[in-house]
Amino acid sequence: MRTLDLHEAAAWLRMSPAVLRLHARQGRVKAAKPGKRWVFLEDDLAAYLGQLYAAGRQAPLSGSNEEKSSWGYRNGVTSGGSPSPRRTAKEYAALLGLPTKPLPRNSSTG
Repeated sequence: MRTLDLHEAAAWLRMSPAVLRLHARQGRVKAAKPGKRWVFLEDDLAAYLGQLYAAGRQAPLSGSNEEKSSWGYRNGVTSGGSPSPRRTAKEYAALLGLPTKPLPRNSSTG
């Protein structure tokens, strides 16, 4: 069993040490901090990398070029969210039963 420090583990995963440190703090990557420095087991890093290969996220092996994401969209490049942030806020308020104010009108003169 091989142990790696933060910089070695980040190089092994091909990510920045700052991002790996954040993942370790948040518990996304198994790590220990016996003193002042993070320590990673190579087996745990391999398991973490394996989790990123979730079955629903892999490209299909058939001749199709389409990829279906975990949200049901195809081809992975989609824009998300509401086109209007006000509309989204209004929808949330309605779902939560909060009172809403009318939206301000355009005040430009012609």
